[in-house]
Amino acid sequence: MSVGAPRGLASSGQKPITEMLHPLSAAEEPLPPVPDVSDRGDKESGLTNGTPPVEASSPACTSLLINRLQLEENLEADARDLYISTETKDLFVTVDDPKKHVSTMETYITYRVSTKTTRVEFDLPEYCVRRRYQDFDWLRIKLEDSQPTHLIPPLPEKFVMKGVVDRFSEEFVETRMKALDKFLKRVADHPVLSFNPHLNSFLSVKDLNKRQGLALLTKVGESVKQVAGGYKLRARPPEFCAMGEYLDTFSQKLGTIDRIAQRILKEQSEYLTELRDYGSVYTSWAGSEDELRRPLEAVAGSVSTCCGAGDDLSENMSQDFLPVLREYVLYIESMKNVLRKRDQSQAEYEGRLEAAVLRRQEDKTPMPVEVEKCQDKVECFNADLKADWERWQSNKRQDFRQLLTGMADKNIHYYEKCQAAWESLVTLLQEKQSEDKGIETN
Repeated sequence: MSVGAPRGLASSGQKPITEMLHPLSAAEEPLPPVPDVSDRGDKESGLTNGTPPVEASSPACTSLLINRLQLEENLEADARDLYISTETKDLFVTVDDPKKHVSTMETYITYRVSTKTTRVEFDLPEYCVRRRYQDFDWLRIKLEDSQPTHLIPPLPEKFVMKGVVDRFSEEFVETRMKALDKFLKRVADHPVLSFNPHLNSFLSVKDLNKRQGLALLTKVGESVKQVAGGYKLRARPPEFCAMGEYLDTFSQKLGTIDRIAQRILKEQSEYLTELRDYGSVYTSWAGSEDELRRPLEAVAGSVSTCCGAGDDLSENMSQDFLPVLREYVLYIESMKNVLRKRDQSQAEYEGRLEAAVLRRQEDKTPMPVEVEKCQDKVECFNADLKADWERWQSNKRQDFRQLLTGMADKNIHYYEKCQAAWESLVTLLQEKQSEDKGIETN
């Protein structure tokens, strides 16, 4: 066939389209391990993407659990080495230094985007530009239009972020900056998206001309909608059905965790408010009891220490834990969007193929070139989506390992600080008791 493979397939180590062509009715190339979400029950809670679920262990089996986690980390590190061996890290991007701009027309925040690279596509080895949120949004739109077969990382929502009202507050800006930095790093690390010319412009051009081409829709997308609009897809291949079911299950679990985490955060806030009131009572009491002043002040100090540790724990949940959950909720929507585009492409191919078969039976005409091009397009979609699915699963495992490990460390640190505070109070009370006994003896 005359249609060549797009640039991304060669970059990601996949076969050219002409080597992968086969009828859709034939057995497709097996997808890398995808969870059997139809087998639910106890296994459903694992969401291990094909890996054996970790059995529940008692507190006495801590060493066994640690060894098992270390084994999983080694296996995943080996998997990531496969990406490292085929991808050269030669593009580094960072988003930092937010600045507020106030004008008569609007108020907005810009972020510094720093780039270091050795790629020949760039004229200079280093760039430093300032971008606002709508510039990142422009980049994502252009990536979706020009790379419809690939999963585009999500951006943080423009205005709505749970627990934050003022979008110019320090907390909001810091959280958004981290999300934008993660978005840009994911794009820069992708073997196909990182070579997109729109990314090059975003990183290097001082003033983006976002109007140019922004109103133009992807012609491929338009043709797919027109041809596939009246055709019902026969059947999504099993591996992509498994993807869709996995995303539905994963979305439900993230939603449940998010709701519970929000409730915990609210209850923690109420608890800390009451705990501060509780500590202030001991402070005021110490002012009227000379003999009990030291123990009462120590109690107030222990309560204050617990409040500070609780604030740190709540801040970690609101600024580090919840944003990652929300990012993956948006990631799921992006993945579902790519799956829908893949289905549209398959529906276009099936519609054209069915029409061509009918015409061929009537007048013995050869198979139109458009049908072969549509088959190429479907195979391209399948190959790119499978590769991006693997990459997404690998990133997800790494992100959630870091997220849960960080949450465990924060909770351990919280309880250690609280324990140390109350243990110091016990020591003081014991010293006070010894002093009182000495006075009575004398």
